[in-house]
Amino acid sequence: MLPIVFLKPAEKYFKKLKDKQLKKKYEAALMEIRKDSEIGDLKTGDLAGIWGYDVYHNRVNYEVAYYLTENDKGELIVVIMAGTRENFWNAIKKYMK
Repeated sequence: MLPIVFLKPAEKYFKKLKDKQLKKKYEAALMEIRKDSEIGDLKTGDLAGIWGYDVYHNRVNYEVAYYLTENDKGELIVVIMAGTRENFWNAIKKYMK
């Protein structure tokens, strides 16, 4: 399995997350991403190179945005941000600039 690094927005989001069921779903999603890094949807255009993975909880769509990069030992997954789908990709665009 590939190692994961969290950028500040993702780290902050997961630290503040109180809903234990949602937290477990995120953990399961991150395990799936670690097993198969290309399981998400590859974005195009302004977000080229960024992958998105959906997490559903209580009829709400949450997202995990990540990209793949190489470190000394091979590949590495970097989680950029996580949160509800509303304005999610616009927030990523602002953060990436």
